[in-house]
Amino acid sequence: MDNLIVVFAAVYALNIIPAFAPPTWVVLSFVGFKYPELNLLSLALIASFASTLGRMTLAKLSQHIIRNKFLSAQAKDNIDVIKSALEQRKNQTVGALLIYSLTPLPSNYLYIAYGLTALPIKLIAFPFFFGRFVSYSGSIFLGQQTYKHVDIDANLLGDYLSVYYFLTQIAVLLLVYLFTKVDWRVMIDEKKLKWHKAKGPHS
Repeated sequence: MDNLIVVFAAVYALNIIPAFAPPTWVVLSFVGFKYPELNLLSLALIASFASTLGRMTLAKLSQHIIRNKFLSAQAKDNIDVIKSALEQRKNQTVGALLIYSLTPLPSNYLYIAYGLTALPIKLIAFPFFFGRFVSYSGSIFLGQQTYKHVDIDANLLGDYLSVYYFLTQIAVLLLVYLFTKVDWRVMIDEKKLKWHKAKGPHS
């Protein structure tokens, strides 16, 4: 039980960090390798709940800090265009996130961007939880099987500090910045990429 509490706290903390945190699936693979006696399903369930709660917190922080304190009124109006589009395509949004959550790809930038739209978090919380439960189960299983069949060092987390990892995290932050700069009305209505230009007070 103590191990599961530690896992919950660690995964929650990792998922509220905007960038430069080790991928959760890597941590869970390590836990599965280091503690193969832990129940796979219980561990995956705890980790999925903690991850979902952490991402919901990240989205809320994104909304209250970035949207409410740093974005201009024009930037908010621009993002509200994609907010309206997502509200009209809830099934597609849920389906796309479910598929994405089944992969080991990072989700921090998705929740930061989603928080900027101020849409209800519950819309994407449930598919994210289910998708991560499946993907985390696979990561833990891989770690447990590696422990049983492969003789390697347990230090599986060192590589995350590589130059490649830092470059990908910087790219993630750049994507969030670009998300606020795309003219979403033109993108949705005309299917063209155009940058949103702030209008002057006399425009």
